[in-house]
Amino acid sequence: MDFITLPTHSIIMEETITTIYLSDLRTQATHVRSGTQLITDAPPDNKGKGESFSPTDLLATSLGSCMLTIMGIAAREHEFNIDGTKVKIWKIMASDPRRVGEVKIELTFPMNGYTDKQKKIIERSAFTCPVYLSLHPDLKKTIEFKY
Repeated sequence: MDFITLPTHSIIMEETITTIYLSDLRTQATHVRSGTQLITDAPPDNKGKGESFSPTDLLATSLGSCMLTIMGIAAREHEFNIDGTKVKIWKIMASDPRRVGEVKIELTFPMNGYTDKQKKIIERSAFTCPVYLSLHPDLKKTIEFKY
């Protein structure tokens, strides 16, 4: 792992999230700006209780939420909306090493009579989501749009 040394004139930014290991494979993360908290729990197939989101669930969740957010921004800029759009997410684990091997995303839009142009705006914007662009290219991403 490489570490960088920040120049002394760098601006010190407040952290975004603080996370505490509670015990029993459970963490509590706090969003610093809002104070909102969430709990993660290891899944049963990895020695946990599965009583909350696992860290890899949050990876998949962040992809779906990011896509919805970026599509919402694009829709707002082009004066239509995607309110009520629902995303279903399937996270498929792989082994050797243990990791997320595939994320399947199914986006279902309300019956708004989207034009072909609006559909193109929606679909193009989805793939500009920062989470999507940050994921390793070996992670299979299967995305389906249902209008």
